[in-house]
Amino acid sequence: MPLPRVVVVLGAISFANDAASEMITPLLPVFLVTALGAGPAAVGLVEGVAEATASLLKLVAGRLADRGVAARSLMLGGYGLSNAARPAIALAAGWPFVLALRFLDRVGKGLRTAPRDALLASAVGAGERGRAFGFQRAMDHAGAMLGPLAAAALLAAGFDLRSVFVLSIVPGLAVVMLVVFGVP
Repeated sequence: MPLPRVVVVLGAISFANDAASEMITPLLPVFLVTALGAGPAAVGLVEGVAEATASLLKLVAGRLADRGVAARSLMLGGYGLSNAARPAIALAAGWPFVLALRFLDRVGKGLRTAPRDALLASAVGAGERGRAFGFQRAMDHAGAMLGPLAAAALLAAGFDLRSVFVLSIVPGLAVVMLVVFGVP
């Protein structure tokens, strides 16, 4: 039996979003140190703030979704914010700017994760949830593999780090379009 359309769309969203995210994430420490002159403490602060933000906001977004805020709205806000913030890192003149953009990126992650999971769970019966979540996670991981490969190919083709960051907007736009036109 095929998975419901919304599950496939959510998988495609996860694929494209992780491709966009992972085009940038492995390159950030190099960018912070070589292009912006940040030290190890700044690199650690940027990533520590980013991950703490995402973790805390998942609780907030889950509560909002439970209180009736539309999952699609939270997802659109979260994916939109992340996919606007990540390419903007190319404009950074200093590591505090990257800190602010990583914070916004992870605010987006925090906003979208719990509502997405709730929508995914409600799209199938209890007996199909493992398959639905397995598909979504597999697509997420496939995107996480594609992102660094795409970044490596772009770097090998002569693009600089800032250009790779800007080009992450391509899968990011696909994400937003999928949320707008594919999520009920």
